[in-house]
Amino acid sequence: MTDRPQDSRIIAAGASAPAAEGTPGQGPWFAVWTRPRAEKVVADQLRRKRIEAFLPTVARWSRWKDRKKKIDWPLFPGYCFARFDPSYSLDVLKCVGVARIITFDGKPAPIAHEEIDAIQRLVDTELQFDPCPLLNEGDLVEVTHGPLKGVVGRLIHKGPQTKLVLSVTMINRAVAIAFDAADVRKY
Repeated sequence: MTDRPQDSRIIAAGASAPAAEGTPGQGPWFAVWTRPRAEKVVADQLRRKRIEAFLPTVARWSRWKDRKKKIDWPLFPGYCFARFDPSYSLDVLKCVGVARIITFDGKPAPIAHEEIDAIQRLVDTELQFDPCPLLNEGDLVEVTHGPLKGVVGRLIHKGPQTKLVLSVTMINRAVAIAFDAADVRKY
């Protein structure tokens, strides 16, 4: 365990399973894919099994007919992170709500400690943050807001002003448009 202060957005266990690879004395982190809206249930079960779990969340306003309430939503819907020895995979898979552990070549795929540490440090701050899709230049993207909602084009520039190309392939011509990065999603 680190000496970071814990808050309600980080669900950590007291002791983790025996170490495998990764930082000295600690096992590697893995991504656990959950069933829809089961992230918190899975993280709680992992903690009860003494497996360290991390569920980063972001506060969002939810509306019902009669009220509004600020609720913590998973930063990465459908996923929580767990630190365990890969030989404990069956213990993780037996948790209600777990769909699978993300693997590579049939083995649980470890996540770099630096990546998890960066997310942990972010959720420990008072900074405003929101999840966003991982887009790469060249990806097909769809406009999600505004007058061109639903239009699909190719992303040619990433940044605060995302540049999208709409093309007419029959005449081999295209038009470039600048969008706010939050107004497009991967197609």
